[in-house]
Amino acid sequence: MKSPFMSSGPLAHDLGLLFLRIVSGAVMLTHGYPKFQKVLEGNLKFGDPIGLGEITSLYLATFAEFLCAILVIIGLYTRLSLIPLIINMSVAFFIAHAADDFGTKEKSLLFLGMFIVIFLTGAGRFSIDNKINK
Repeated sequence: MKSPFMSSGPLAHDLGLLFLRIVSGAVMLTHGYPKFQKVLEGNLKFGDPIGLGEITSLYLATFAEFLCAILVIIGLYTRLSLIPLIINMSVAFFIAHAADDFGTKEKSLLFLGMFIVIFLTGAGRFSIDNKINK
């Protein structure tokens, strides 16, 4: 007899993607919203890990971590929205936190992994992308 806990059909796949999108996007928003607030307040002090300038780096990080995270949560233009997030987490892991201990940079690696998985699999059935593409 097959165990219901070991089966994995299309519904489980799509629910898993929905859960992964919501959790990764929502947790990313906890990093993006404070950056968004900084921009609104005019506090443009930020790191410059790849030499684009503090202001440009802040705007790019805010765009990725705030706007793109929202789009990932709702599943709208998901793969396109993941590109800035993947770049952002790559910069965080490989450049900004390169000299830090693994415990400090592991969060950016986890985000990077989740975003790559969603990019490769797509948003799933429970997304606006799926409704648009029908």
